[in-house]
Amino acid sequence: MTPTTAPVPDTAKPILAVNNIEVIYDHVILVLKGVSLSVPRGGITAILGANGAGKTTTLKAISNLLHAERGEVTKGSILFEGQEVQSLSPNTLVRRGCIQVMEGRHCFGHLSVEDNLMTGAFTRKDGAAAIRDDLELVYQYFPRLRERRTSQAGYTSGGEQQMTAIGRALMSRPKMILLDEPSMGLAPQLVEEIFEIVKKLNDEQGVSFLLAEQNTNVALRYAKYGYILESGRVVLDGEAKALRENDDVKEFYLGVGGEGRKSFRDVKHYKRRKRWLA
Repeated sequence: MTPTTAPVPDTAKPILAVNNIEVIYDHVILVLKGVSLSVPRGGITAILGANGAGKTTTLKAISNLLHAERGEVTKGSILFEGQEVQSLSPNTLVRRGCIQVMEGRHCFGHLSVEDNLMTGAFTRKDGAAAIRDDLELVYQYFPRLRERRTSQAGYTSGGEQQMTAIGRALMSRPKMILLDEPSMGLAPQLVEEIFEIVKKLNDEQGVSFLLAEQNTNVALRYAKYGYILESGRVVLDGEAKALRENDDVKEFYLGVGGEGRKSFRDVKHYKRRKRWLA
């Protein structure tokens, strides 16, 4: 008998695969140039880089929110669970299980925390009982939100608003969350709390995460794999542990070089590009 190749189980395939995409704004401005990345099912992957590197644009290309800003994917493909999704509407993608939590902790400020959470279930059709069960699950992960459930979201703290935004995404029963700059503007203790909850959701609920972060230090402690973007291109990628130990990453993103801590202003930009892109 001729041996046959066993089919690859779905769990071995990435839940998200971005293949050589190019993004242009206003038909003129080239923002992403040949970006490729993948996220394993049940994994936490980080997109790292300075402000303006293209992290948010990458997430919006995946979630199909570019058109609202006159942007479009002009080359390449984006596959979610093996199917191309770049032509789908954002709400259709949410129904398929992929949702983005926007940068800046966007909440409906005039609504209560609980009403904000309930808006995350607008695409669901599995009944009020199931939605209430998931609301209770959100409160288990974010006990602070239970305490503030009747408060207007606009009057809660930055950390509570970030929790509300993530909790709202959970109410859609996602398979994957695109999380944009979750640490922005938060105190270090709150950042750790948010990332610990992300890890618990990943471990206990199997939610895959793609994080866009400037805080490279904390991101690489929780992610399993990372991609570093610079000027719209992936300049380095690898296992999180390897990136943490990489001399270039230490020097330019963790602030530690051979002579102690450094800032970006202390080092010429061309030296970094020469080492990474040679």
